Amino acid sequence: MPGPYSVKFDYNVAIMMRDGTTTFADVFKPDVSGSVPALLQRTPYNKSAGMNRTGTLDAITAAMHGYAVVIQDVRGRYASDGVFYTFVNEIDDGFDSVEWVASQSWCNGKVGMYGVSYVGATQWLAAKSGAPSLAAIVPGVTASDYHEGWAWQGGAFELGFNLSWSMGALTEANWGNLSRRLHLTDDDRERVIKAKDNLNEGFLHLPMSEMPHLKGELAPYYYDWLAHPENDEYWKAVSIEESHSNISVPAYNFGGWHDIFLGGTIRNFTRMQELGATNEARRGQRLTIGPWVHGGSPPSVSGEHNFGTRAAGASIDLAGEMLRYYDHWLRDEDNGVADEQPVRIFVEGENVWRYEDEWPLSRAETVNYYLHSRGNANTLNGNGALSTAAPSGGESPDVYAYNPLLPVPTLGGGLCCDPAFMASGVYDQRPVEGREDVLVYSTLPLEADMEVTGPITVTLFASSSAHDTDFTGKLVDVHPDGYARNLTDGIIRARYRNPNQPSSLPQPGQVYEYTIDLWANSNLFLKGHQIRLEISSSNFPRFDRNTNTGEEIGSDTEFVSALQHVFHTDEYPSHVKLPVVPRE
Repeated sequence: MPGPYSVKFDYNVAIMMRDGTTTFADVFKPDVSGSVPALLQRTPYNKSAGMNRTGTLDAITAAMHGYAVVIQDVRGRYASDGVFYTFVNEIDDGFDSVEWVASQSWCNGKVGMYGVSYVGATQWLAAKSGAPSLAAIVPGVTASDYHEGWAWQGGAFELGFNLSWSMGALTEANWGNLSRRLHLTDDDRERVIKAKDNLNEGFLHLPMSEMPHLKGELAPYYYDWLAHPENDEYWKAVSIEESHSNISVPAYNFGGWHDIFLGGTIRNFTRMQELGATNEARRGQRLTIGPWVHGGSPPSVSGEHNFGTRAAGASIDLAGEMLRYYDHWLRDEDNGVADEQPVRIFVEGENVWRYEDEWPLSRAETVNYYLHSRGNANTLNGNGALSTAAPSGGESPDVYAYNPLLPVPTLGGGLCCDPAFMASGVYDQRPVEGREDVLVYSTLPLEADMEVTGPITVTLFASSSAHDTDFTGKLVDVHPDGYARNLTDGIIRARYRNPNQPSSLPQPGQVYEYTIDLWANSNLFLKGHQIRLEISSSNFPRFDRNTNTGEEIGSDTEFVSALQHVFHTDEYPSHVKLPVVPRE
């Protein structure tokens, strides 16, 4: 292993984009003669704080290892000129930035990229650009599509994330840059700070599209996201999903079971393995998933649950893994990376790491667990049950009222980006399971350990009295003492029940089949534990409240209560699909 080297530092180095916009970067270089490979981080979160938002790898460590490291403010952020708008400039700017780095005398022409969340998006968008000098990327906790699984999920608006991210990290945190460009006053900032400190008021504001605090040029993208609820050309222009077959860059993907972008992290890996433009890109994909929430340095604690010391990113030396990956792809080192199993997952419940040859696991058996009740699955004290026996005959449907004025509150899960208003990760779900508008279906205590690892979906047969509505699903591990540990969840908006098709409002009272994508998890349900599925119609403020009116999303100022029927009969066998892994 090279080094360790002493490090030289250049501050505010100008990098010009093709349209004449000047961006600025800080450059860390090992004190060596000749040229070396380089690592680039393109961030909207302040290059001067870049070492703290890298996903475990910091610039000094990488430079001491023998890499030149460039941390750049993307256009319109902090030190850089220009106007920031999410995603759209990161393709061309990513290309220009990569090639600028490659052209420097201290770079040997090979460039890698790294970072998490939006900084992961800048990597994939640079890869989408086809920058020829980009040799490898390490994107953490990031998405594959900026419509589905970023701004929207299952047709519902990711309100909690979109508003807190736009208000805080994208606006208030960048105030110095915005103020210079827009000639803002102290009063303007005070209004934004007050709104940021009172996000609950923002979550409740109607109509959503007229929420005033980001109007004008502060965050026009927020209102554009709301104006494009369907996956139209606005989103396709920046989608990674549309480009996997054209991307030729190996990627080390890492994510968390309780991360807001878990679905996209997995899809980038699986689709690049299948569709990547070159054999090197396909075989070079790697995937690590821990029991982590959204963030840069994965801890062992998720929400209120401690998965143990070995769960942390530092425990598995994630930074060292990244450097080994770069050493292989940027230095051509034969260090064993090419021969390693491509997938590493943390199995919750058992709390161990495990290497796998593939994702999803071919040895996993899809088992349907069917919903049952005597017509009263409401609350954890109801008679809802979950079993592998399909319903026979006509079980009575479960009925609940969804009132958008009294939505089911968000309690943990894959969230971002202000824990003061929405704390992410694992929490005891019994407070929400005590509500009449939450249906609860549980197995009997398990007679033996059972591992569930892989993609999880709910097939729900339901009707509503409303012209539009939502249905939510949540998978839970119930401990013998009653503690209900959330694993994963999802949502479907009724008008978007048919994937990849234009919206179609349901007819009130008609039974439809709904598929709720719960993404994935790996969990060992221990002997004596129960498997539980929650069904409801809201998860607020993570997702916007469906007004039930069928009107244009974001425009409503009125709510209608909806009476929901969930069916579990031989004709309508509602169930959850669990990937069960045989255990020796």
